[in-house]
Amino acid sequence: MKKIFFASCILASFILGFAFKSATEKKSDDLKRVTGIGGIFFKCKDPKKMREWYKDHLGLNTNEYGAVFEWYQGADNSKKGFSQWSPFNEKTKYFQPSEKDFMINYRVENLEKLVEELKKEGVTIVDKVDTYEYGKFVHIMDVEGNKIELWEPNDIEYEKLGKSMGSKTTK
Repeated sequence: MKKIFFASCILASFILGFAFKSATEKKSDDLKRVTGIGGIFFKCKDPKKMREWYKDHLGLNTNEYGAVFEWYQGADNSKKGFSQWSPFNEKTKYFQPSEKDFMINYRVENLEKLVEELKKEGVTIVDKVDTYEYGKFVHIMDVEGNKIELWEPNDIEYEKLGKSMGSKTTK
């Protein structure tokens, strides 16, 4: 009787331990990928003129890089989030190897883990992950040759950077 009770306890412990591990461990299928738009970048003949036009006619608070939109995150509406709007000179090489006139930046979580998953899925990773105080970045290519920027933001540091530059956000 003691042997059956002891074996049952061991089996129950094993099952409960496995269930706990499964419930608390994030599987790669559960990995959050894109959480929002981080920015819209596009080529134009005269970025300065474009920034001025958008400021004068559409009310964007522009700076030398474009404009920053401030919003509150859906998952936690007490936290700010930011999206960048930037016109680039039409001759920029920043969008290469894409030949397109635009690039979209997507906000993501856990960039390093996401890059590992994308590699397993055969996605072209253009460069290595770059880390700055305001976030981590990497570039990938989509199926039609569009370069995409992935950004794991540090919104607190991003906001500090904007304030140190004297920039105002568009709300």
